[in-house]
Amino acid sequence: MERAEVLKRVIGILTDAQDIRRAAEAGEADGNGEDGQDGAGPPTAGVATLLLNEMLPSIRVPADASPQQVAALVAEALGPALHTMVSGFSLAFTSLAMVHDSGRTDISSIGVLQELALEIEAGTYDEGP
Repeated sequence: MERAEVLKRVIGILTDAQDIRRAAEAGEADGNGEDGQDGAGPPTAGVATLLLNEMLPSIRVPADASPQQVAALVAEALGPALHTMVSGFSLAFTSLAMVHDSGRTDISSIGVLQELALEIEAGTYDEGP
């Protein structure tokens, strides 16, 4: 999965989480999270699980592999994908924190995430860690 797509999916997870929280605070929640677990578990588990399933590679481990070999195979396969996802959450957090810390009240957190999504679509964050 391309870096830009991961970044956009991270923004989607954060946006969904805000929508679910607002609905719960307004008393609109019906007890069924998006994960279909009747309120058990995080409400964005379905979106997050989908992201993980799409971006994490499958791993083949030989039957006779030692625990150290298994750990090395898992780290090698998952490391880059997890790094990209953590970078996406860090970018979103930093964007939101900068707006908050500057005292801006002319834009909502959803607005910040929308602007970030447009920047990603424009290729602003195509390069980097």
